[in-house]
Amino acid sequence: MLVFGQKALPSPSFKPKVMSKRNVFEIAFVGLKPGIHEFSYEVNDQFFAEAETRDFTNCLAQVKLTLDKKTSFMLLKFEIGGRADVVCDRCSNVITMDLWDEFNMVVKMVDNPEEMNDKEEDPDIYYISRTESHLHLNEWIFEFVSLSVPMQKTCSPEEFGGPKCNQEVLAKLKLMETHDDQSNANDLWKGLDQFRTTKGKRQRKP
Repeated sequence: MLVFGQKALPSPSFKPKVMSKRNVFEIAFVGLKPGIHEFSYEVNDQFFAEAETRDFTNCLAQVKLTLDKKTSFMLLKFEIGGRADVVCDRCSNVITMDLWDEFNMVVKMVDNPEEMNDKEEDPDIYYISRTESHLHLNEWIFEFVSLSVPMQKTCSPEEFGGPKCNQEVLAKLKLMETHDDQSNANDLWKGLDQFRTTKGKRQRKP
């Protein structure tokens, strides 16, 4: 499982269709001079087509990657923007939400990357072999776009209850809230009645 900040997602098990164009999502960093380099990518539903699980559709995301190349490591900053369709947590209708987030990674070059990755506890640090020549971005882009989907998926206050909302579901929710309020009120009065009864017995005690 990969954890970034307060969010967590299982490591994806997928083979995106864009793998036929792997060079699009790879960086041959050995040919880059030390310093800052920028790359831009755009992904849509085709990129996520073979993902086993995801809670969004009609995704169109832009990924801006800033790579700062050092002697033995690289600093990566991913900036995610775009939009995707999700299911509203309140009315169950499909709504479109904006995607936005930033993620930082430190990629270090070592002799034993597998061992180092197994031992590393910081999820923002990743090891690759000194003999490696390319950075493979597919899984990072998948993770970061997925994590950019808001955790609270609800209509905006301006849209809530409007024509786009599922009125049938909202009516049921309102009915449930009314029922809960009545039950809480009845429980409160039962407690007060019991208090009155107990108090009356104590006052009548000789």
